[in-house]
Amino acid sequence: MQFQGTKDYVATDDLKIAVNAAVTLERPLLVKGEPGTGKTELARQVAESLGLKMIEWNVKSTTRAQQGLYEYDAVSRLRDSQLGEERVHDVKNYIKKGKLWEAFEADEKVVLLIDEIDKADIEFPNDLLQELDKMEFHVYETGETIRATNRPIMIITSNNEKELPDAFLRRCFFHYIRFPELETLKKIVEVHHPGIKQALLTTALTQFYEIREQQGLKKKPSTSEVLDWLKLLLAEDMDAADLQKDGKTALPKLHGALLKNEQDVHLFERLAFMARGQR
Repeated sequence: MQFQGTKDYVATDDLKIAVNAAVTLERPLLVKGEPGTGKTELARQVAESLGLKMIEWNVKSTTRAQQGLYEYDAVSRLRDSQLGEERVHDVKNYIKKGKLWEAFEADEKVVLLIDEIDKADIEFPNDLLQELDKMEFHVYETGETIRATNRPIMIITSNNEKELPDAFLRRCFFHYIRFPELETLKKIVEVHHPGIKQALLTTALTQFYEIREQQGLKKKPSTSEVLDWLKLLLAEDMDAADLQKDGKTALPKLHGALLKNEQDVHLFERLAFMARGQR
């Protein structure tokens, strides 16, 4: 069972090695990197490449680890008991299975994505330590122990918004997705915009990297933003000559695709004004 990337996802050699190492070790793969570098999409493409079902657990700031196991609805059971409902005699009617439970009881191996784990409280990853180690948990209301029938391939993503506990990190295989170099980014663009003219692609990406390296930029645009920007350039039927001719003066017209806060917009508006003044 080897991940080699897919036609829709350009995986670098080091990323393929990381995925396959985590599968071999049967450890969760913790993937960090800038937002928009394909961390979440990686799990979907691993599932597609290996022909496995994917179960997705999207973590929010209010998410608790227990929700990934199960939730017991004591309020509904109390209400039903007051109404004399027959279903109240079976506690299982009030237990909602979480994403880990779904993955553990699956008949076949699945890919389990725990997306953006750093959004949750710092205790969230610590509360999953035993489940990651033993691939089992206890249901106190029924007295049963749920064990993984087939150990899932677990991919955990983080945008590095907060540090994760050492005890949690020790249980994971770690990989950091670096922002792609020019040649890799060209391959990614060609997957999403097949047939794009090479002159336009080279010129646009050269300007894009110049934007990322601009001093004073608060938020660097990522892979997803450059794909949106190129889609707009193609829709406007712009070519390499248009970009070279307009330079930074063309950027503010389409700045919403690349720049995501007013500070960066003002920065490039000033640069555009200066560029016009030098003509």
